[in-house]
Amino acid sequence: MFPGMNPQMINQAMKKMGIKQEELDAREVIIRLKDKDLVIKNPAVTKINMQGNESFQIVGKVEEKESVNEGINEEDIKTVMHQTGCTKEKAIESLKKYDDIAEAIISLKK
Repeated sequence: MFPGMNPQMINQAMKKMGIKQEELDAREVIIRLKDKDLVIKNPAVTKINMQGNESFQIVGKVEEKESVNEGINEEDIKTVMHQTGCTKEKAIESLKKYDDIAEAIISLKK
């Protein structure tokens, strides 16, 4: 972490300041952006808790992929599919067009 410093002393100082670190055994991290997904495979993930605030440090190779649902909430897609009996593709298309779950359902029931 800090070159030339004893890691044990660093951990003791962090403990005194109320900073807790935990290594997470993550296999993959996906960050969903509006237009794409950032996929980090085999990441090194550290969860840091400092004064009740949690943050995560992620290190690894990042791959950019086209968003599977094009920025649309998966639960909204499932709801539209359940209410109308349509395919996932139709639900996504309708949600993109109307940007409102109720309107999407109504349009597909016509």
